[in-house]
Amino acid sequence: MANHKSALKRIRRNEAVRLRNRYQHKTTRNAIRKLRAEEKKEDAEKLLPEVIGMIDKLAKRNIIHANKAGNLKGKLTKHVAGL
Repeated sequence: MANHKSALKRIRRNEAVRLRNRYQHKTTRNAIRKLRAEEKKEDAEKLLPEVIGMIDKLAKRNIIHANKAGNLKGKLTKHVAGL
């Protein structure tokens, strides 16, 4: 068990941040699935900038690696272009 006030606060903070990161990551993954399942090109093109913004935000906050973000964005863009 932690012996200092600051350590107790850090434990609480880490848990809050972990849950927030988990929520954002899961939300982004669901948005990616929704984009990949989209059949109409017009709808997919509208959804693509939103999803790319979500991916960029995850990479900026180090929830996912920057290279993974780039790979995802490239694959999604290619998928939408091929519709």
